[in-house]
Amino acid sequence: MSVIVTDRGFTTDDFTAGFVGLGEKAANDCGYGIDLPSDTSPDALADLTQAKMIRIDFPSSADGRGFTLAALLRRAGYQGRLRAKGHVLADQYAMARRSGFDEVEIDDALATRQPEDQWLYRADWQNHHYQARLRG
Repeated sequence: MSVIVTDRGFTTDDFTAGFVGLGEKAANDCGYGIDLPSDTSPDALADLTQAKMIRIDFPSSADGRGFTLAALLRRAGYQGRLRAKGHVLADQYAMARRSGFDEVEIDDALATRQPEDQWLYRADWQNHHYQARLRG
């Protein structure tokens, strides 16, 4: 199973349409989500702006390419749900939100190691970062 992390804490997955890989995407959007690996070419993102949900894989907590993909999707006009999936740590939650993710999907083992209170501590991501401190 997996746990969905939002600014309100842990919740269950309410997205029931399922996910397909980038190569399985139909010509017109059918309401399913698109799974993107972290090594997706930025050139492939332009065709995804109408997807209902995009889930970007984080194979390692040291792999930050997903943050870049999220920011590029938002700059391209993507307004659907954007989910980080995999090895995202509680310490990275604020970065995930600032780069454009709406939520994070983690497995039960990570949720046990980093309980909800650790994620909620970082949920006020808009006010607690160095740029806000510099602005005063």
